[in-house]
Amino acid sequence: MTKIVDGAYFKELLKSGCANLTNHQKEINALNVFPVPDGDTGTNMSMTFTNGLKDALACESDSVTDIAKALSKGLLMGARGNSGVITSRIFSGLYQHIEGKETIEVGDLAKGFENGARVAYRAIMKPVEGTILTVVREGSWYANHDFEANPEMSVEEYFEALYKYMQESLEHTPDLLPVLKEVGVVDSGGAGLLKIIEGFKACALGKPFVSETASEKASADDDLQFAALEFENDEFGYCTEFILRLAEDQISKFNEIAFRSRLSAIGNSLVVARDEELVKVHVHTLTPGEALNIGQNYGEFVKLKIENMQEQHSAIERAAHKPQLVDIPVAKKEKQKFGIITVAAGAGLHKVFKDLRADVIINGGQTMNPSTEDFAKEIEKLNADHIIILPNNSNIILAANQAKDICDDRDITVLTTKTIPEGISALSMFNPENSLEENITEMENARQNVQSGSLTYAVRDTSLDGVHVEEGDFIGMTNKSIVASGKNKLEVVQKLIDEMAKKDDAELITIITGEDANESETDEIVAYIEENTEMEADVVKGDQPVYAYLFGVE
Repeated sequence: MTKIVDGAYFKELLKSGCANLTNHQKEINALNVFPVPDGDTGTNMSMTFTNGLKDALACESDSVTDIAKALSKGLLMGARGNSGVITSRIFSGLYQHIEGKETIEVGDLAKGFENGARVAYRAIMKPVEGTILTVVREGSWYANHDFEANPEMSVEEYFEALYKYMQESLEHTPDLLPVLKEVGVVDSGGAGLLKIIEGFKACALGKPFVSETASEKASADDDLQFAALEFENDEFGYCTEFILRLAEDQISKFNEIAFRSRLSAIGNSLVVARDEELVKVHVHTLTPGEALNIGQNYGEFVKLKIENMQEQHSAIERAAHKPQLVDIPVAKKEKQKFGIITVAAGAGLHKVFKDLRADVIINGGQTMNPSTEDFAKEIEKLNADHIIILPNNSNIILAANQAKDICDDRDITVLTTKTIPEGISALSMFNPENSLEENITEMENARQNVQSGSLTYAVRDTSLDGVHVEEGDFIGMTNKSIVASGKNKLEVVQKLIDEMAKKDDAELITIITGEDANESETDEIVAYIEENTEMEADVVKGDQPVYAYLFGVE
């Protein structure tokens, strides 16, 4: 039985944990409380942990401390979504406890994970029980209690105990969060963390998980290398390559022509090759995040790689060196009073925010949450006295705040915009001639005055908020509640509008059309608003994925 964890063993534990999480990211995504097609907890946690693992494996030291430090930094910078940020804090707490040790013992693990729970709780202003926080707190406490009762516990026994207690805690999350019980799911973040710990346990017992077969990996490497050699890189931007495993419901109806069309709209040098359920993509684009957003709508990533094309060709020629993602040189801009960073997906929304004086639009949103590093890089590029960040999504706020903490030499304000309509309304109140305090007050007031709604479709049967939903139904949501569901899109939209029109002093409704919105349907929606409400309708072309319409009532 193992009592000591050295650097090599620690890396093996991490590899197995990451592989198990990645293998199950789709089922974790499906644990989304709302039956919408943008469940992304599994994807966010997988991308977060993969980034941490990459840095840990690149660490040449044999010291567990050095490897844990590299892991912690990689997780911190790669953190996506609330669960990704919390995961990064858990392992930051582990690193803080074991710092200075070449090797660690079971007691270090036990107390390290308990410290990880404490650090994670401190990162959240209003911790909610029944989430990943509860799972890590209860699981680590009981596992440490077992260790204290049995100081001779082995690494294998510790991870078996930690997994058991976390699993029990996860199973009870619906008792703490009524919405989980109503929908019949457990907390998705807690489920993701459990997969990591299950990977640690399997490795400790001599049966580590792997994320893909050797043949799949070899095939992926060959295909990506071929694509990189096939095209010259005489342009700026990023060479974006990925292999996508189609979701079961996409295998028979996948439209390669439409898929190509969406990718060609944001880049060139496009190659798309399908082999049964696998789709292999190579594209040169200035917005790699948008390419990933498009791909993720159809399935899960088997492999992905993004490279700066200024470095790509020379990196391939130097076979002894691995290609690296580096920053594109940016000319130094004249110092300005304000710099504004916002998040949005869709060419139309990008234009809207640019017109509202946003300096940087990070591509992303519901289906691809930006990482902490995405924010940090853009912050460093801005030459401004004051930086204002509008995340426009409740699942992005933690990553934005984490970037603020990292870039603590800059004056940064994260405005807690939770939806695109909130972001548009807030930014419309920005005045470069005003002081920071005046702008934040006006923007925050505008944000709070917006009621947001959305129209999408259901990916599973469920009952929530007293509304029965069947897979494939159109669903109208507002304020994190489903208010309408049905087979007829316009009827659902009308019920949603009726509900939103109840807002006190509702005068204006902004209709943001998605990439799948129909012009004639939009005209009917406007006509319904004019005939049945006192609100004025304003239509904005958004081109956002997944959501046919977004609504903002002020």
